[in-house]
Amino acid sequence: MSPMRRRTFVRAAVAVCSLSLVATLAPAAVATSAQDGDRGSGHGHHKQSYKRVGYFTQWGVYGRDFQVKDMDTSGQAARLTHINYAFGNVNADGKCFTGNIPGEADAWADYVRPLEAADSVDGVADTAEQPLAGNFNQLRELKAKHPGLKVMISLGGWSWSTHFSDAARTPESRKALVSSCIDLYIKGNLPADGARGGAGAAAGLFDGIDIDWEWPGSEGDADTVYRPEDKKNFTALVHEFRTQLDDYAESRQKDRGGQRKHYELSAFVPTAPAKIDAGFEVRKIMRDFDFVNLQGYDFHVSGEKTTAQQSALYARGDFSVDQTVRDWLRRGAPARKLVVGMPFYGQGWTGVTGGGDGMGQPATAPAPATWAAGYEDYKALKKLADSGAYEVHRDRRNGHAWLFDGTTLWTYDDPSVLRAKTSYIRDRGLGGAMFWSLDGDTADGELTAAVDGGLSRR
Repeated sequence: MSPMRRRTFVRAAVAVCSLSLVATLAPAAVATSAQDGDRGSGHGHHKQSYKRVGYFTQWGVYGRDFQVKDMDTSGQAARLTHINYAFGNVNADGKCFTGNIPGEADAWADYVRPLEAADSVDGVADTAEQPLAGNFNQLRELKAKHPGLKVMISLGGWSWSTHFSDAARTPESRKALVSSCIDLYIKGNLPADGARGGAGAAAGLFDGIDIDWEWPGSEGDADTVYRPEDKKNFTALVHEFRTQLDDYAESRQKDRGGQRKHYELSAFVPTAPAKIDAGFEVRKIMRDFDFVNLQGYDFHVSGEKTTAQQSALYARGDFSVDQTVRDWLRRGAPARKLVVGMPFYGQGWTGVTGGGDGMGQPATAPAPATWAAGYEDYKALKKLADSGAYEVHRDRRNGHAWLFDGTTLWTYDDPSVLRAKTSYIRDRGLGGAMFWSLDGDTADGELTAAVDGGLSRR
């Protein structure tokens, strides 16, 4: 399959992004139960133990004008346990870094950009003198307003997984990478940028690290290095993150009056069995992870020549949420640590021929869209559905939906589909739900509310 596009972004950029791609087709596997030890246990602030993990995109503050404050006014923040900030990058030296480097890092968005009172969570404008501004300061204000909400820094993503393989090759390189990430994000030692940044400027903001290496041992973006030994090196890297996070927590225990903070560790992981087997020693890594976010979308993408579902709950002989869950369980992942990814966007085709409901038919091109052809936010697709120009089709047995007007088709998840997926999560004792990405939801957080309501049912 063609990869789901995710570009790197800089000041005033507008684009669209998704965690990841699938490359091979395989039938669903038979589920087996799996139990394994774990070292992490952190839960969010919600009354239920289910995790509700939403990705906030660094670049969404530009063209989409989706600010941190919007997570509060939409009601999303009150319904989340975790916000994953996308993304942090790793440089050619194998270190976490930031700066104002087009296509590589955007410190301006992260912690330099001043916000007016109208865009601020606490209603107070940033000053020229404060060391932390931008998204990071707003996330700090959001956490103050919603105690218990956790913020994770996500490292990598489709475009920025370039140097993971090199950085993970030796014990020394792994130690250096992890140390640099903890220094930058957990300790909050940001590079000085005028009055912004400095030692400890973002201390206490991030509650853990989310590894989005796409993909160890398998082909990813065009410039991303991968090797057969990535599989064992990924295991060692995960353990190095767990060890250094725990060591740092222990070192700060006296400063916290004897109370030890647990820094969480998670990852975004693939649906394709070939990719799982090429890059992940499942039983070993799950001992160190608090949870993993399963790819639950991009099963088919708009670059293909035939329309198909992108995020079905079930699909015989095809990728599906159920197939992904079963494959991770079969390889030894504990159910309680599996968080199901859900799309807040759709994949679309135009020039669809063959009649019927449009599904499984030839198409000529990705559908025109707001930000990138073939990719559209849910909030825009909802307007199409409400306009009457498109008919909403549902496969209730297999748990997916699509829009079709006779020429253009969009496959997407709406509240009805997401409620079915939350029932699946509850019935199978899974860890919760993850969303890519929060800026695709409506202004009143319709999708986030649907998932929260579904997971809250008893």
